[in-house]
Amino acid sequence: MIAFEMDGQKIPPGSASIVIKGNKFTSLSMGAQYEGAMVADSTSTPKTFDVKFHKGHHKGETSLGIYELDGDTWRICIGLAGVKRPTKFAAEPGSGHALETLTRAMAGAAAEQEEPAGEPAAELEGEWFMLSCFQDGKPMDAKIRASARRVFHGNQTTMLVFDQVYMKSRYAVNRAATPRTIDYVDTSQSGIYEVDGDRLRTSLAAARQPRPGDFTATPGEGRTVSEWSRQKKPRSLRGRPLPPG
Repeated sequence: MIAFEMDGQKIPPGSASIVIKGNKFTSLSMGAQYEGAMVADSTSTPKTFDVKFHKGHHKGETSLGIYELDGDTWRICIGLAGVKRPTKFAAEPGSGHALETLTRAMAGAAAEQEEPAGEPAAELEGEWFMLSCFQDGKPMDAKIRASARRVFHGNQTTMLVFDQVYMKSRYAVNRAATPRTIDYVDTSQSGIYEVDGDRLRTSLAAARQPRPGDFTATPGEGRTVSEWSRQKKPRSLRGRPLPPG
């Protein structure tokens, strides 16, 4: 995957990929793995496909999509389970549609599964609720932000949005660095973090980009800067982004 947009929000695709063999697919999306069956109709306009999930968080559910293929570039627009099939290649806010662009990998290519360099962080262990998030300098959609939470357990972190897995990856930190660093292995992201009591702040680069040096969220830099709380957000904070820095 080289580009990803969900409900009007452009999101770094990380190391997401899809492998198709016959009518079976395996999808590694932000560290979470899904498997199922795909049925395509290349005679319709636009071309359509249906996917039924057999493994993963969406097991037993079906999503409907459209696609176009230009050589080794595959563009798809797909709805969440229960959402009507898209009629155009767009992921407008509130649509429940995801727009993805993928490029074909060389035959036999496989993602490297390296072990995290460093250690888990006891100060991160547990569940965190999002207070604010800026992606490439732009605030995250309020509905997505209000539903987002992150869980750290052992050497793994999982982010959930609307109670569905959005990102899952092994991670490791370096407390000796200033600021402290954090690396997400399965999404190829490097970043920095700080914990102040029940507040967590992170600054993450886009996949395979240089590590940020601060917590600013400047448009064009591709960073994701977010703030989290161990406590659920009081009503007065919901839907109100906090400025980064």
